[in-house]
Amino acid sequence: MKLVKIAETLRREVRELDFSAPAAYVYHPLDYAWAPHSLYLEQWGGRGASVLLVGMNPGPFGMAQTGVPFGAVDKVRGWLRCEAPVAVPEGTHPGRPVEGFACRRQEVSGRRLWGWAEAISGTPEVFFETFFVHNYCPLLFLADSAANVVPEKLKAAERARLLPACDRALRSTVLELGIRQVVGVGNWAELRAREALAGVDVEIGRILHPSPASPLARHDWGLQATEQLRELGVRLPNS
Repeated sequence: MKLVKIAETLRREVRELDFSAPAAYVYHPLDYAWAPHSLYLEQWGGRGASVLLVGMNPGPFGMAQTGVPFGAVDKVRGWLRCEAPVAVPEGTHPGRPVEGFACRRQEVSGRRLWGWAEAISGTPEVFFETFFVHNYCPLLFLADSAANVVPEKLKAAERARLLPACDRALRSTVLELGIRQVVGVGNWAELRAREALAGVDVEIGRILHPSPASPLARHDWGLQATEQLRELGVRLPNS
């Protein structure tokens, strides 16, 4: 499957990169959680989606555990049916272990996004006829304190090596799926989409990120996302 090959190329390219402070720990879920990630691509990619939702990078209790974008354990196991073995990587932060599908903490962003997806479509089969979900950067960065380090806070030289690989993967994904509209989940994802997809015939916009760190997202994020998508001209499933 072409999506799997795109992910394999990205996995190989980012594996070669080195990072420094503030990124004290770097997690590579495309390596240790490849089984559920590739299952997600094979099972839900290529179902006719015209809209690509693009997240920033994995969260410690989402894709870092399950290999699936915004991958809260209960949603990946239950609604998406993408549970598969996850290895235990070396070099993780002691406060942020990789426990795979045994992880008891649930990523709030993932619960919100996939919960919204279920609410508007009922089944993943219906959802993926309109949408596909992709993370721009496949790496999780943590500081010594275990705080997330977003990719835009990496050193400039390190970003200069990382972003082109992520750009190529996003561009290839859009072209492979025949995507007509790309929606960044948050400001930075939209900015990267505009950079990566310059010259590609797609519409680009953004919706509010479902992060619990966002005060706005605490007030019915799903309803806000629905309204923002409609303003972008996206026709939602079952509407």
